[in-house]
Amino acid sequence: MYARHFGLEHPPFSIAPDPRFLYLSDHHREALAHLLYGLDSGGGVVLLSGEIGAGKTTVCRAFLEQMPAHCRVAYIFNPKLSVVELLTTVCEEFGLPHPPPGEATVKGCIDPLNAFLLEGHAAGRQAVLVIDEAQNLDAAVLEQLRLLTNLETRERKLLQIVLIGQPELRELLARPELEQLAQRVIARYHLGPLTEAETRQYIAHRLAIAGARGASPFTPDALRRIHRHSGGVPRRINLLADRALLAAYAAEQVQVDAPTVDRAAAEVLARPVQRLGGRGRTIATGLGLLLMLALGWGLGRGLGPAGEATPPAAPAALARTASAPGPASASDAARSMPAAGIGAGASSAAASPAPDAPADPLWAALAQRWKLPPTRLAGAEPCEAVQAEGLRCQRLELRAESLRRLDRPGLLTLRRSGGGPSETVLLRGWTEDGAEIDSAQGRFTLPADRLAAAGRLSFLTLWRPTPGYRGPGLGFDEAQIEQAFIRLAPELGGSLPASSSLRERVRAFQRQQGLPADGLIGPLTLMQLNRALDLPEPRLDRRAAP
Repeated sequence: MYARHFGLEHPPFSIAPDPRFLYLSDHHREALAHLLYGLDSGGGVVLLSGEIGAGKTTVCRAFLEQMPAHCRVAYIFNPKLSVVELLTTVCEEFGLPHPPPGEATVKGCIDPLNAFLLEGHAAGRQAVLVIDEAQNLDAAVLEQLRLLTNLETRERKLLQIVLIGQPELRELLARPELEQLAQRVIARYHLGPLTEAETRQYIAHRLAIAGARGASPFTPDALRRIHRHSGGVPRRINLLADRALLAAYAAEQVQVDAPTVDRAAAEVLARPVQRLGGRGRTIATGLGLLLMLALGWGLGRGLGPAGEATPPAAPAALARTASAPGPASASDAARSMPAAGIGAGASSAAASPAPDAPADPLWAALAQRWKLPPTRLAGAEPCEAVQAEGLRCQRLELRAESLRRLDRPGLLTLRRSGGGPSETVLLRGWTEDGAEIDSAQGRFTLPADRLAAAGRLSFLTLWRPTPGYRGPGLGFDEAQIEQAFIRLAPELGGSLPASSSLRERVRAFQRQQGLPADGLIGPLTLMQLNRALDLPEPRLDRRAAP
């Protein structure tokens, strides 16, 4: 309806999946790399999670399109099945004979499936089972999936399982009764929202595919409002942008302005627009931390009794009411990547968006660690402001030990065990007692064992692109990057011949650093490359560290 009015050939923001509009942000590419990594890992379970509309299906579609020719895929998108129904569906997807409905048994399905997997392995084929909306699987079905991972030879698992679902899937696998399945997860990635810059790129990409020429139909303020209202979730962006274009067309506007987006958000998202100014956000942050300490925040289990957390006087008194810690979650090694380094469980995650208050004192403190004056953040989205200074934001999801190994200050998101609002603090150091934290209320220490029991933590850090890295989507100067890896050859144990390719050198470096050895040069690999090259970057304070 509005396409011709704005000089478009097609509607750009349909929520129907259209391969012409495929857009992979850096986070989507990293998620795809984790799925592809699983194919080379010798079997097991790969987990991809994300909020509704975050782009999981987009990543899954790209994964299926890039599947090697030797792979046979069974794709299940209706997981509300019983154990027998699931096994029957798997057999059907692989084209295997099985008993008719009503007569099928677990053994009647497992036997032909096992024979199929063994035959495929002998012929050099690989079987992959992809289950979408996996948060709907019940415990009995998940246990059966664990048993399927027991089908193996001496060299590898015979079936690669990929579970895709909403954040509840991660909570499901964290249950004690499913710990054995969680231990079979060899790679996991949580797909977070787009940044404001990525939201602009996403909208521009879809407009260009739809035939847009010249100026954008959205004003800069409108684009900022779209990101704010949508939270960077692609499906919400589509809904909101589509409704805003329609409203602008109906009003005979040449461009979509911010008020039009606000009205569209009230209609599409079915909620009023609420904003907090800088002062309001600061007050909310302080009250949130007080509530956190009073009710026993605990990073998933509670900070523990008095003496285990040492914030300033007033919060410390409140901290004494914190609940006692519960049993620790499954071991870090059991749920991580094969190597026990910082790559274990790393992902560009953050279910919560990055803090964006222009005058936020924690952001200012993080900027100062990079020798940036806090005034550089005034009136701007922080990640965009630091990018103008040659830095990049990177969101990760790491365990406590991985945070220690990464050795970078950053903003840590603490979540309440029963749900509810999260709180952002600054990870500034690591001592023999645990993580040294700066909050709106002052400085305190979070015990290392409490951090370890919390599982994966949402973490945002800054990094300076390695010389030769051009930027997201622009690749890098291969010769310059290769020289950096060649310089590190002695530290890699001399195991690589001088004729090794760049990809081989990258894999060797990633193995040494405990990263997924996929040969892909992403931000986490570049961060560790910077550290190995001893480039000047801030590190965690290590006073009294072991």
